[in-house]
Amino acid sequence: METLFGPYGVEWLNLLVRWLHLITGIAWIGASFYFVWLDNSIRPPKPGSPLAKKGVMGELWAVHGGGFYNPQKYLVAPDELPEDLHWFKWEAYATWLSGFAMLFIVYYFNASAMMIDKNVADLSSLQAVAVGLGTLAGGWLVYDTLCKTALAEKPAVLGTVMFVLIVGAAYVLTHTLSGRAAYIHIGAMIGTMMVGNVLFVIIPGQRKLVDAMAKGQSPDPIYGKRAKVRSVHNNYFTLPVLLIMISNHYAMTYSHAYSWLVLAAIMAAGVLIRHFFNLRHAGKVSPAFPIAGVILLAGVAVAIAPAPRKAVAAPATVAAAVDADGHAAPGAGGAAAAAAGQASLSSVQQVVSARCVSCHSAAPTQAGFASAPGGVMLDTEDQVKQHAAKIYQRAVQNKDMPLANMTHMTDAERQLIGTWFETSAN
Repeated sequence: METLFGPYGVEWLNLLVRWLHLITGIAWIGASFYFVWLDNSIRPPKPGSPLAKKGVMGELWAVHGGGFYNPQKYLVAPDELPEDLHWFKWEAYATWLSGFAMLFIVYYFNASAMMIDKNVADLSSLQAVAVGLGTLAGGWLVYDTLCKTALAEKPAVLGTVMFVLIVGAAYVLTHTLSGRAAYIHIGAMIGTMMVGNVLFVIIPGQRKLVDAMAKGQSPDPIYGKRAKVRSVHNNYFTLPVLLIMISNHYAMTYSHAYSWLVLAAIMAAGVLIRHFFNLRHAGKVSPAFPIAGVILLAGVAVAIAPAPRKAVAAPATVAAAVDADGHAAPGAGGAAAAAAGQASLSSVQQVVSARCVSCHSAAPTQAGFASAPGGVMLDTEDQVKQHAAKIYQRAVQNKDMPLANMTHMTDAERQLIGTWFETSAN
């Protein structure tokens, strides 16, 4: 039982909540994509037809799973309230709740390792968590306020303003939190805007329509219009959010010196590609949008490509640990080996043992880790050789490992790993 309440138990909780988040997210995004597609694909009935007389705005015939479907959309509402009415809300609520739980499990309970980078800002764990929570709340308040201004009547202007504000938030967070935590909080902020739309605008608007019908009153179409606007916003938010949710696997993005700009460009590409599909569903094919998105992504890939490595001079204090023959002095460890330029597997193993094995081990000693991240264990020379490419990418090219450089890997040690990989590992 003691094991279940330690890091091992937290890892299982992480797995189960992440699985739930994935399932509910698929349900929410699937419903969102379907209804935006449906709105763009329905066609109005013939004037004077029975459907038109019933107040049907548009309909669609579709075949799926061996059956035919005929969804219809009313201009405001049908004459009579149906007995069985399905509400699409719990998909959104469960996605946000499980995602918020993930923030606590992965980031807030281990803020010192997952949120703080002393090279970026010297924060306490409490300060880092406060920044994260403040970002979620502040993002929704600013967004909701803007949607209630005259900008709501100018979708393109509102979209541009929101994009600039989100990029601004990314800039601030990448200069406050670790790159990985900054990205995930931008995604969580946008996700909070999305669920806020459902909770505070879309569902209440739908309830007003239903309540009016239940009282025999004519529903006010303004509520449906407001809900539709927020639903479209959510549709454009989706691809950037999905990108951010998987970004922790791609350190080349969040570890870059201009990570906020990288994120801005990738989010813009996602919006352009999503806009193409929305137009296409409405019968308008505009290939310029996906082409622009692909060009933007290609430009980012080229711009953030690792530059050729430059030699790093060993610090004098480390060089002192090298004997007259250029070998590491007894007991000097990986730092001395780095200074000596010994690009051997054994010298790299010394560096890895000193800087990486506290997490990447069969039995991690770093608080908060029950197993090696990503299943990468570096206890032996064979394991270091097996994962040589990953070590090189993360420690030398991206320099995002060790995590927030908690174990203080030096430039000379990174140089040693780079030299070994380029000359001996392949």
